[in-house]
Amino acid sequence: MEMTNLTALSLAEEIRKKNITPTEAVHAFFEKARQSRLNCYTSLDLESALADAKEVEIRLQNGEKLSPLAGVPVAIKDNICEKGKVTSAGSRMLKDFIPPYDATVITKVKNAGMIPLGKTNMDEFAMGWSTETSAYGVTKNPWDMTRVAGGSSGGSAAAVAAGESVLALGSDTGGSIRQPCAFCGVTGLKATYGAVSRYGLIAFASSLDTIGTVGRDAADCAALFDIIRGADDKDLTTLSVPESQPLTDLNGVKIAVLGDCTKQAKELVNLGAVCEEIALPELRYAVSAYYIIACAEASSNLARYDGVKYGYRNRDAEALDEMYVLSRSEGFGTEVKKRIMLGNFVLSAGYFDDYYRKALRVKRILCDAFAKVFERYDMILSPVTEGAAYQIGAAPENLFLSDWYTAAVNLAGLPALALPCGFDSEGLPLGVQLIGKPFREKVLLSAGKIYQSATDYHTKRPKVNDEL
Repeated sequence: MEMTNLTALSLAEEIRKKNITPTEAVHAFFEKARQSRLNCYTSLDLESALADAKEVEIRLQNGEKLSPLAGVPVAIKDNICEKGKVTSAGSRMLKDFIPPYDATVITKVKNAGMIPLGKTNMDEFAMGWSTETSAYGVTKNPWDMTRVAGGSSGGSAAAVAAGESVLALGSDTGGSIRQPCAFCGVTGLKATYGAVSRYGLIAFASSLDTIGTVGRDAADCAALFDIIRGADDKDLTTLSVPESQPLTDLNGVKIAVLGDCTKQAKELVNLGAVCEEIALPELRYAVSAYYIIACAEASSNLARYDGVKYGYRNRDAEALDEMYVLSRSEGFGTEVKKRIMLGNFVLSAGYFDDYYRKALRVKRILCDAFAKVFERYDMILSPVTEGAAYQIGAAPENLFLSDWYTAAVNLAGLPALALPCGFDSEGLPLGVQLIGKPFREKVLLSAGKIYQSATDYHTKRPKVNDEL
């Protein structure tokens, strides 16, 4: 099998057996990405990746004990800071920003012997559903290049699906890992809030943002999550909790089913699970609460980009206030401006109690509703979105409602695993998600492994990839 079609764990095994070197792996994925027309990456750094690969080879030769993913390349979403490398969050505002430090997750993957390959495309400041808001242009879906790859982590999901990377890091604020994974037919983990350090992640909404994994299958995601998880002194919202015990089978596992997942529920029942349909009426408030909270926090987080310390600056302004206005007007895209304006509105005097405070109450109600479900069930099965990837430039009118099932998970701070679950009538991938109790990622990931051992949706590769 071609190297770029291997799973990450299989590639790592070949590296351990010395059948493949890390340098060869870097060259293979770099060449695939260089020739691609999908626009998965905002930047690729072959020189740095080859230097890292050589270092890993020396560490392996010296018998240093590294992770099970040592020597494996990994793509990095463009909002995760990497020392000395442009990290722009898909925005003109940060097109020349070079961080002076590594995010904690970057430090961890490098220490584990993994090799950052490049920065993946994303919606500007993670605000969008399709990478169409990116200053670098849209990422195309490898299953159909006329369709979106999803967002905001569209570049990460498309890169893994197309064999331009075997693993990727992404971020998820309201579904930004799970939705593109569903659209691109790959597996993605949104971790519990506090399970992975956000230090070095360019903030969108600080109480909702999480860093997670994108891989070919649940086993790859589990291996990468093991590397990046854990408390961090640089991020006091992280927690150190005992690892949950993985499942060995699904016999007797109780799964609550939300939405139209009949086929997938039957597949899980065949594996021994007990699936029961439930109603969660509180979900109808989730999207409204999510956008109020997310936009409020975004308006605060993005206030720092004023053209003074770093970021885009208009050079023609003659006064300080004019520089502020022109720098932000020219540096931010339309979607980001809309969300900043909405955030400023809901935080303004006279509207704070009517909107923001009520949204926080809804967040608490959703947390309580999920907790009540988990008193009876081990996990929840739901769709990621209502359908497959849509055409580029033809977003559905009810686009905000596409976050119906995903945003509630972020509001409640829960872990969720997106899994490929089939294809629509046009051959486009579909995905479902398993939602778990806080810090029970290993339970979800092991359930995903069991599901994928009995199905082959995750093994399918896009045919358009052969033409790239």
